[in-house]
Amino acid sequence: MIAMAAAELGFVLICAVLMATILRPTLASPTTTSVVDQIRELEGVTAGRIRTDAAATALASTDFGTNASSVDAARPAAVFYPSSAADIAALLRASSASASPFPVSARGCGHSTGGQATAPGGVVVDMASLGRSADGPSVARLAVSVHGRYIDAGGEQLWVDVLHAALAHGLTPRSWTDYLHLTVGGTLSNAGISGQAFRHGPQISNVLELDVVTGTGEMVTCSKEKQADLFDAVLGGLGQFGLITRARIPLVPAPARARWVRLLYADAAALTSDQERLIAERGALAGVMDYVEGSVLTDSQGLIGSWRSQPPSSFFSEGDAARVAALAKEAGGVLYCLEGAVYYGGAADTTAADVDKGLEVMLRELRYARGFAFVQDVSYVEFLDRVRAGELKLRAAGLWDVPHPWLNLFLPRSSILDFAAGVFHGVMLRRGGGTMMGPVLVYPMNRRGWDGAMSAVFPEDDGDEVFYTVGILRSAVAAGDLARMEAQNAEVARFCADAGIPCTQYLPSYATQAEWAARHFGPGRWDRFARRKRKYDPNAILSRGQRIFSYPLAA
Repeated sequence: MIAMAAAELGFVLICAVLMATILRPTLASPTTTSVVDQIRELEGVTAGRIRTDAAATALASTDFGTNASSVDAARPAAVFYPSSAADIAALLRASSASASPFPVSARGCGHSTGGQATAPGGVVVDMASLGRSADGPSVARLAVSVHGRYIDAGGEQLWVDVLHAALAHGLTPRSWTDYLHLTVGGTLSNAGISGQAFRHGPQISNVLELDVVTGTGEMVTCSKEKQADLFDAVLGGLGQFGLITRARIPLVPAPARARWVRLLYADAAALTSDQERLIAERGALAGVMDYVEGSVLTDSQGLIGSWRSQPPSSFFSEGDAARVAALAKEAGGVLYCLEGAVYYGGAADTTAADVDKGLEVMLRELRYARGFAFVQDVSYVEFLDRVRAGELKLRAAGLWDVPHPWLNLFLPRSSILDFAAGVFHGVMLRRGGGTMMGPVLVYPMNRRGWDGAMSAVFPEDDGDEVFYTVGILRSAVAAGDLARMEAQNAEVARFCADAGIPCTQYLPSYATQAEWAARHFGPGRWDRFARRKRKYDPNAILSRGQRIFSYPLAA
């Protein structure tokens, strides 16, 4: 997607030569009939159910993106509904034993945006079945240890259910995603980021132990102390090394309330400078906020509306809307919003008085547009589950199950202002063409919260502690939107390449192994990733929808 400098192009050519040299020719995929025949044999030895009907396989061919090139091309031969991790292990052993191993992919909520969880001609594992009893009702595979300060959560469990199970004991996880109606295994296979990541790291940095079924069908319990290489491989591993069937998540005392703040800015430099002060370890504002994010507001998306984080009542009145529009006009049509929250009450140490004092200092110190500070006080649960209200609103309007051509990037701190000038004030304005529904996020994280031993890729260490994430999270709701948004994403990539801005995709998608090796991983990381693949999934059974590996692998 992104054009590369000469050195990177050289690495692509090297990768291409190596692939041609060390990989045997790809064998033809097993036929649908042969795959179904093989997995039918499991019905007598496992409690798992198998479906091959059109309704089941069509559902397993789609995802949140709904913009895969062809549903039929992504259709699996079957969908497997396991009752236990042992059922999944039996399925993977059956594939491994086959003369032509069939692909297997785990499906949680189907929230990928480019067909990554599909298994064309193979088997999709319906992970939610692990949390259902034989007669259908849900079975919460959630166990809290109050003494140990952790929760054991099935890989199929939703984060919102993890939250409520922990809160019942006055406890909570520390690191979240913005949207809680995703599975534990799904986010841990990527990274899991949100406004808490600057302090606690991504969700993958907040895991004590995993139960994993590897590509060979081996059931393994792993941690930093036991089977550490597999533990690190699976976390952020894009489903390439194993299916997560259980995760042990550390817990801390839970707050009861959140003071939720939004501040408007007329320029990116002031926004990013203030964000960096809030996430710093030292300084007058260090520790004031528990959550720090930011967003870009443009006329084409509606300066106030955003489905992503609507509170129970709007931050902005009709009078505020008119003032915001006037400020935007002065600023050339683009505004920035710093979003923050501080938790207090409940089992937390922070009191309402502490919050008042901290916010007073913060509002005095920060360089937002005076008169454009908006504050609400909500429950801790309302804040963490804030996206749900917007989702339900869009579902009611028939606007949720539409294509989502999202683009998520990690950028070095040194490039964020150049990116803002070229993309937020350039590409996005030129490519408006009507309402571009969906938020555009921009916020910093600290490198110290990320573990380089894990598979997740983040920007190379350039000597700067801070790097940024940008999420252009569009929804294609009208005719022509999808093509226009995909063209915009491509233009963003070209701009970064031409400007020499190094980008790392988060929730990545590439078409070929050579692109993955050169553009996403780079030489050192790719070598480690490929080595782990050969070790834990030597037949390239898992997650072929990512288009990273194909069968057969190198010897």
